[in-house]
Amino acid sequence: MAKLKLGAIEDDKPVKIAHELPASVHRDLVAYAEILAQETAQPIGEPAKLIAPMLARFMAADRSFRKARRARQRPIEGEE
Repeated sequence: MAKLKLGAIEDDKPVKIAHELPASVHRDLVAYAEILAQETAQPIGEPAKLIAPMLARFMAADRSFRKARRARQRPIEGEE
């Protein structure tokens, strides 16, 4: 069985964002949802629910993003 990068999807209060996906990306998202449902034995009702955890995982794995974000959050010397 495949070892996917996503695990079970947590229930969280969503923020609505409308965005169009290319058909090929949507097909891949549907396929990913099907495989994930098999792997976790948890049905994925709507493949679009995978988009948020995929983005979160992508950003968490991006070292340059994490470094830049930490740099932005540090207080500037002399200011508080």
